[in-house]
Amino acid sequence: MKKGKIYIWGWIGLLIMFLLPLGLPRFYIYLASIILLYGLLATSLNLVLGYGGIFQFHHAVFYGAGAYGAALVITRSGLPPWIAFIIGPLVAALLSLIMGLICIPLSKLYFGMLQISLGSLVWAIVYRWYSFTGGDDGIHGVPLPEILSSPNAAYYFALIVTSLSLLIMYKIIKSPFGSALQGIRDNPVRSEMIGINVRRHQLLALVIAGFFAGVAGVIFVVVDSTVFPDMLFWTLSMETLIMCLLGGWFSFLGPMLGAAIILILRT
Repeated sequence: MKKGKIYIWGWIGLLIMFLLPLGLPRFYIYLASIILLYGLLATSLNLVLGYGGIFQFHHAVFYGAGAYGAALVITRSGLPPWIAFIIGPLVAALLSLIMGLICIPLSKLYFGMLQISLGSLVWAIVYRWYSFTGGDDGIHGVPLPEILSSPNAAYYFALIVTSLSLLIMYKIIKSPFGSALQGIRDNPVRSEMIGINVRRHQLLALVIAGFFAGVAGVIFVVVDSTVFPDMLFWTLSMETLIMCLLGGWFSFLGPMLGAAIILILRT
């Protein structure tokens, strides 16, 4: 019964969010879109931080990688934007895999410190590679499909993609893999003794989290039609971490609440 009530309230909340653009000015529609994508970013971080116990201190680098991956494919290759929207998260997942392979032998604080260093290196490359990434100017006016050209359309894109991503992550957390990940968080030594491959589970969790951070980056490209190096900077990672802490990093929708509180207060 309790689970049924949760689903009912979830559908009611989703219906309310679908109706929001009908009565809000343009600025608040934009703000709602930003809250959705930052909430997705924070939830993807919480997948490895709250449920996996992995000290991921530079999660924003995957958010920026997804955004830059999509924007560069659109502006440099001439491929359709819909293909770029898929490539962006895959770029973020690949970067997460590479950084994960380097950092995973370390544990806790040392993992986070090395990840900050590697993420800062990626940011420096993006910041200084003017001929390819636009350097500190970023990329502005990313061409998008006509169907996504209005603020309302961008909001609905953000709402649909965020909702589907949250649903997939929720299923992952409730799966046997998610249970094993939480067991590793609570006691990695005991988990390894009962036959769980700790490093493999952690690495897979990092790749999944990086992928959905890249999805959040793609949503930003759709909402704002621009990308810039600060999207990969470590200060955004710390802000995302605060969103998880504020909303509650042991609850699935807590990071969404934390993102909403921080963005509304800042605005």
